[in-house]
Amino acid sequence: MSRPRVAIIGAGFGGLCMAIRLERAGIRSYTVFEKADRLGGTWRDNSYPGAGCDIPSHLYSYSFEKYGSWTRRYPEQPEILEYLEHCADKYDVRRKIRFGTEVRRAVFDGSWWQLTSGGRTEEFDVVVMGVGQLNRPRLPDIPGMSDFEGVSFHSARWDHGHDLTGRRVAVIGNGSSAAQLIPRVAEQAGHLYVFQRTPNWVIPKPDAAFGPRTRVAFRFVPGLQRAYREWIYRYAETTLYPALAQGWSTELLRKRALRHLHDQVPDPALRAKLTPDYPPGCKRVVIDSAFYPALTRPDVDVVTDKIVRVTPKGVETTEGLCEVDTIVYATGFKSTEFLAPMEITGRDGLTLEERWRGGAEAYLGISVPGFPNLFLLYGPNTNLGHNSIVFMIECQVRHIMACLPYLSDHGPIEVRPEVMEAWRRQLDASMARMVWGGGCQSWYKTAEGRVTNNWPGPTTLYRKLTARPPAPAYRPV
Repeated sequence: MSRPRVAIIGAGFGGLCMAIRLERAGIRSYTVFEKADRLGGTWRDNSYPGAGCDIPSHLYSYSFEKYGSWTRRYPEQPEILEYLEHCADKYDVRRKIRFGTEVRRAVFDGSWWQLTSGGRTEEFDVVVMGVGQLNRPRLPDIPGMSDFEGVSFHSARWDHGHDLTGRRVAVIGNGSSAAQLIPRVAEQAGHLYVFQRTPNWVIPKPDAAFGPRTRVAFRFVPGLQRAYREWIYRYAETTLYPALAQGWSTELLRKRALRHLHDQVPDPALRAKLTPDYPPGCKRVVIDSAFYPALTRPDVDVVTDKIVRVTPKGVETTEGLCEVDTIVYATGFKSTEFLAPMEITGRDGLTLEERWRGGAEAYLGISVPGFPNLFLLYGPNTNLGHNSIVFMIECQVRHIMACLPYLSDHGPIEVRPEVMEAWRRQLDASMARMVWGGGCQSWYKTAEGRVTNNWPGPTTLYRKLTARPPAPAYRPV
């Protein structure tokens, strides 16, 4: 199997990274399946006003493709999508993407995987899942949503044909996406209601445009981009991560967030509504400097009363009806339902849904016992609350590339059950010291409270673990 047939599912950051590494290694027997008509993953789907990233541009990019065209310290959605398009073209992987093709089933048949997509079945030696964690919008379970007579949509499916000028708009949700879109919506709407179930910790976003001289320097001064990227990375590891691990910077983060709140929200009553009662980092910290000012506008109301139902005319709470003609659901994604709705069947007819009945898990977030030659990118317990997920994806791709020669020599391989068990114990021990175990609800957790999404260690440790020779952890099937 010197040139394994590789199926890559998804053409976002993960899938493109895998395709590029295969291409650069001279392995061109791969196909990228993309259900949409354009690459980009979450950065294609999330085109709402103000969409952007809270990781600096020069870190939220591939280490092998340092981009000299970033215009801002923090990238906005169109620029990230442009970067991914640039990478696909530069490394000539676009020709290998099969757009408009959704993989519905994958079945291991003893020696290979059978993938069903577009009405036909094809065989592959290796399957790499690059669908990520944030690709299926989650709508809230509120009675009467279908009765609403106005226009409603999820933030990840923004209706760009609907003009918000002068409208009475409800935004349900106040996480990172909501914090980005609310200031833009407030500028257009006649009146905006922000429905908040739980306040978030918010810290300022030190965003700024790069001037012409800075951009020229990043492009032409040797080593400048690398040094700047390294500085951002080290700051995140040494200052932000300890706060999540309830270390030395926990109180620093809390004080910074409270100072930001007091500086931007002068009304004590509104400040009280916006002050969390759980530790910073238990839910994802919002990084934004325009969110709070938008909430202080006279034409914006922050509603904390419990939503009872959606009526034909608006949103009804325990205190009455808020009449609106537009509802935006900024309610996140089905983040803990990894790989759904695909049907994945491994050895002995075991499905991944059955395997993950108690919550998704994978060795290094990459491999699952009983599912030979199946690898995950941005899989269980690999999300970050402090650094760039692109870093994690590159670690995962390097691990998969290291597995390919081993499976070429031995045929299909799977992670050993005892290795998976040891990994589970290590994760549980590390997770116990993290702030996510607090009493807050978040998209990191299953309904039972198990954290299935986040990595509980520093990224330096993850790089070290994924760089180990993979052979001892795997066995031939």
